[in-house]
Amino acid sequence: MLHKYLLLPLLASYGAAVTISVAKSGGNATSGLQYGAMEEEINHCGEGGLYAELIRNRAFQGSSKFPSSLDAWTAAGDSSLSLKNLTDPLSTALPTSVNVKGSGTAGLVNAGFWGIDVRPQKYSGSFFVKGKYSGSFTASLLSPSGKVLASTKVTSKSKADSWVQHSFTLTPKSKSSDTKNTFSLTFDGSKASSGSLDFNLISLFPPTWNDRPNGMRKDLMQAMKDMGPTFLRFPGGNNLEGDTIPGRWKWNETIGPLKDRPGRATTWQYQETLGLGLVEYMEWCDDLNMEPILGVWAGLALNGDVVPESELDFYVQDALNEIEFLTGSVDTEYGALRAKVGHPEPWKIKYVEVGNEDNLSNGLESYKAYRFEAFYKGIKAKYPDIQVLASTIDMTIPEGAGGDWHLYDTPDNFITKFNMFDNYSKDHPILLGEIAATEPNNGGAGIDWSNTHFSLYPWWIGTVSEAVLLLGAERNADKIIGTTYAPFLMNLDSYQWSPTILSFNSNPDETARSTSYHLYSLFNHNIMTNTLPSESPDSFGPLYYATGLNSKTNSHIFKAAVYNSTADVPVSLTFEGVGRGTKADLTILTAPDPFTMNAVGGDNLVKSKTTHIKAGKKGEFSFKLPNLSVAVLSTN
Repeated sequence: MLHKYLLLPLLASYGAAVTISVAKSGGNATSGLQYGAMEEEINHCGEGGLYAELIRNRAFQGSSKFPSSLDAWTAAGDSSLSLKNLTDPLSTALPTSVNVKGSGTAGLVNAGFWGIDVRPQKYSGSFFVKGKYSGSFTASLLSPSGKVLASTKVTSKSKADSWVQHSFTLTPKSKSSDTKNTFSLTFDGSKASSGSLDFNLISLFPPTWNDRPNGMRKDLMQAMKDMGPTFLRFPGGNNLEGDTIPGRWKWNETIGPLKDRPGRATTWQYQETLGLGLVEYMEWCDDLNMEPILGVWAGLALNGDVVPESELDFYVQDALNEIEFLTGSVDTEYGALRAKVGHPEPWKIKYVEVGNEDNLSNGLESYKAYRFEAFYKGIKAKYPDIQVLASTIDMTIPEGAGGDWHLYDTPDNFITKFNMFDNYSKDHPILLGEIAATEPNNGGAGIDWSNTHFSLYPWWIGTVSEAVLLLGAERNADKIIGTTYAPFLMNLDSYQWSPTILSFNSNPDETARSTSYHLYSLFNHNIMTNTLPSESPDSFGPLYYATGLNSKTNSHIFKAAVYNSTADVPVSLTFEGVGRGTKADLTILTAPDPFTMNAVGGDNLVKSKTTHIKAGKKGEFSFKLPNLSVAVLSTN
């Protein structure tokens, strides 16, 4: 059935090798095509994913779109639960709390983000309580059968007329058999003076990456570190815009103590806590040594509402305030605010993107007419060294500015875009901000946008087609800031879009590194700092490649992919100045079939084979690349 999906013309079996001669100079110096990450709340990739909080609906936050509820909570023992908006709430940001009433064992139980992983490690928790109570609280992790996996007593410090925070730790002695576990917080209801207590901001964290408080999930951070991303575009795509203008992502509501973060309704069908905020994004960049690409809200909401030109100055100034918060000295108003929330040292911001996909949602006309220009001029006037990016290339981009281009398509259509960057002007550097093959070849019909579940996971033929596009970008890396697969993360228990490069559930042992993950990892760990021109009597296809040099390691590099060949493709490769006996490592990625997927809880099916080869008499490296393969040769 394979022929149904391989629609480009097939070539005859190969006899003579594809001969490629690479010059020793004449290319472009680059920083290497950068492979990055893009955060998007679309698939519970922050809440319930990378952001390591284990308690779902921890502060009963709500909105007109998603009213406060007891989602994920049930009553313990003989107690009853009810939401309250007290006259003296925990904070103005968190006005809703839960009242727990009971005469015996009272409390509440949380199901976590579709389960809680329990293993021998330290879990750090806290909660706020209001009401006079002279006993102790019991915090526990429980199996589905009610078996206590870990438990601790917390002496009450609660008061009748104020909110008091209590902290605790839990250390299970063994690993649970699955993640269908819960968290419970109980007390003796008979000792509560009014017969009930009010609770809010109930939190529990496992060990986090670099042991950061309010930090990130370790397995997902490890997977990203192993891939080696060099930049992070945040705070995501549509997550930035919001459904409405008031519902936009507001940076100043994402900083400071958690009790002062009000949460917001995302565009992806759930309320988020804003625990993963602006500072956490920057710490994420610090921890993985990634360049931040900051997205600032640009006056467009997903419902098509646009800020009129006469009212735009407020939002331009808000973006400047955000940049000052990140980069300003402690002598500035917002730099001082950054220091107040724990970061006296300023960060560096080289890239700011104005909006997200402003060519959509009825936004292009106003973006071209006045919105982009207002932000561009405002940012450059105060921060002339920042590279400002438009969120589209469907416009005339001002001199010195760059653009962002997104592509979701079928594998065959990816192949047709191999040379699209050849004539692109390097006066306007481009970010490939969202790139993914998302739907099988379908006779040229393209993407069915009504189907957001294109494919549960990236699949191998799509990955190879992505490699072909990326090779076209590698050949023009002096024009391109970087590229990222998007969306980046997906929680299999709650998602609105697929596929993504990393998929996971509540069990860290089952996180899947997709077929495309292995492509990005291979290319990212073999950066070319200089492109080198090549000559061949053979045209591109089915073998596509890029050639260059890593000046830091003095390695000559050949990156390639084979798409739609009827046989192995023999290659004879020479680098000018590289002589007989030169050693090289040749790594080839393959998969069992075109529709191979790496599934959550499954094995990695991408085969990676590295062989050590030597240049022949005339300095040639001779090897064969199979159909639907991705390869890198690097000289030692």
